[in-house]
Amino acid sequence: MCTLQQASVVGFPGPTPTGAEPAAIQTAKAYPYNDGNANSFPLINPQPHGSGSQSPNFDITKYWGNLSPWYSVHSADYGLPDANPLVPDGCDITQVHLLYRHGARYPTSGAAPGTFAQKIVNATKTGLKVSGELSFLGEWTYKLGAELLTPFGRSQNFMLGVEYRQLYGHLLNNFTRAGAIPVFRTESQDRMVKTAENFAAGFFGVPEYLNEVSIEILVETQGLNNSGAPYEICNNSNIATKGSIGSGVAAKFANNAFNATIARLQSQVSGVNFTATDAIAMLQLCSYETHALGYSAFCDLFSEEDFLNYEYYFDLSFYYNNGPGSPVSAAQGKGYLDEFIARFTGEYPGANSALNATFDNTTTFFPLNQSIYADATHEVVVLDTLTAFNLTALFNGPPLDPTGNRGQNTFVASKLVPFATHFTVQVLSCPAYQPTKQIRFMVNDAVVPISESYPGCKADPNGLCSFDNVVKVLQRRSAEINFDYDCFANYTASPGINYNGRAPKS
Repeated sequence: MCTLQQASVVGFPGPTPTGAEPAAIQTAKAYPYNDGNANSFPLINPQPHGSGSQSPNFDITKYWGNLSPWYSVHSADYGLPDANPLVPDGCDITQVHLLYRHGARYPTSGAAPGTFAQKIVNATKTGLKVSGELSFLGEWTYKLGAELLTPFGRSQNFMLGVEYRQLYGHLLNNFTRAGAIPVFRTESQDRMVKTAENFAAGFFGVPEYLNEVSIEILVETQGLNNSGAPYEICNNSNIATKGSIGSGVAAKFANNAFNATIARLQSQVSGVNFTATDAIAMLQLCSYETHALGYSAFCDLFSEEDFLNYEYYFDLSFYYNNGPGSPVSAAQGKGYLDEFIARFTGEYPGANSALNATFDNTTTFFPLNQSIYADATHEVVVLDTLTAFNLTALFNGPPLDPTGNRGQNTFVASKLVPFATHFTVQVLSCPAYQPTKQIRFMVNDAVVPISESYPGCKADPNGLCSFDNVVKVLQRRSAEINFDYDCFANYTASPGINYNGRAPKS
């Protein structure tokens, strides 16, 4: 057992002069985009089946939907080719709001990878025979846990904390002058607590984070209000004809998307019959094992086309479960929307969503005057929130076609809901603008234009709009979202429709 002695007891720390807080978001000449092949360091970068004759630079980790490691998305993808996260010339950043997801984890309990593993175990007992590419299955065993962060996942949140200290550290001076420490929030699941702790450790350092931030833990369990887990009280969330239509659409798409690969793999095995469900499970094993173990033999089984279909499988699921194609996504994102508005206006939010009013009405748990906010949550809630914010540039185009990817919509799951995804709101003072107080939104480093969905916001090359105008737009958006109806009414939703996250009226 290793025991860490207290540094204050050991003594002899050496020189410890503290430097100025970094403010790279304003001082750097270029932005540190995370867009190289090393975005998943130190994991092995897997290659698709037959990669020698296909695209040599095809990075399969960017086609894993919500199981991708986060990577920088560029503003040009959403129509702002000249924008980047650096503060525009003539502006000063005064406040930053961060909503981020946990890093890479093991599969959730009862997920497809574990079910597939048990299928192989059962087949082994009755005479499983494998050859060729599947020879490794003869000795393969399931080594994944459930729910917890992987070592790589911990590093993602730690490095996100380092990044945001490097970019926005100077905003901590406001806390120092006020003699206060920030309150960051998360949920009670083990991976969520560790997510917030790792982010704080990266942001403040170890062991400094133990004394320089208060981490508020909101209980996540069925029936209890929590803006970070609204699906626990939104009854329609898990109903196949309502909040979960995406799961059915994605499964139906998968039934025909992997036929050629299933036939190729089936020819190398006897004693078990592979299905589309198994194909998705093996693709997920590729993702999960790479994140958890550093390498997965399952990745080599699937072609570039398979990974493109794998991404679209997730696109369909998230677009229709938590994006504009969902009838409950705006309602589920309303909690965070109202909490953002509260922090913008300095007024506590009303209790008309999944937020917990017991915690959201006191400066102890819900301070309204911080210059830095950081809330940890799940990817589905990040997407619910983006939908509630009505950031339509992220979903620009016709509703996703349930039968196949037509490439006509800007929505891509790996860009919006990967491991460690983050939604950032910058509040700025810009003397050259009228009014001078401006605001803008970013997702994984992409500045999101809002002029088409926010009345009163003119097209701006940097994605800026008047703070007061944006707040009014968001207040109107919040008022139009009927949480009770969307989450509890009796209606039927169908794929192929952009509901803007709202339930249809019968």
